[in-house]
Amino acid sequence: MRLLLFLHLLGASVWVGGHLILALKILPPAWRARDPAPIRAFEQRYEALGIPALLVQVVTGLWLASHWLPPNEWFSDNPLASLLQLKLGLLGLTLMLGVHARLRLIPRLSADNLGALGIHILAITLTSLALVWVGVGLRFGSLF
Repeated sequence: MRLLLFLHLLGASVWVGGHLILALKILPPAWRARDPAPIRAFEQRYEALGIPALLVQVVTGLWLASHWLPPNEWFSDNPLASLLQLKLGLLGLTLMLGVHARLRLIPRLSADNLGALGIHILAITLTSLALVWVGVGLRFGSLF
């Protein structure tokens, strides 16, 4: 169980940390310069580590969830199930944002649509932070 949690947290560190670097360090100067090249370069390097980290989180997260609550109770009416449902919803949003970025935004990235990608980067970064917060809530039994 400890190794499972370690791998989950390691994946979250890579995923969230990468998006924080992108949102706070890469995006602002690229946006000011209206130059998508730094974002494209970061995405190409980060994807090789970020995608496996996300996959580790999904696998370990589902495994951890099954330890805390049997899968047949994931959609029941109790506080732990509610947090798990929120976590699954945020995961779904993360996957949708990721697919949208990979298939629609990044291939067409230019100075003209850099603003749309900027909003997208902020959305996935905030979603990633929310996943961490809800994960802490799962561990402690509530969001606050």
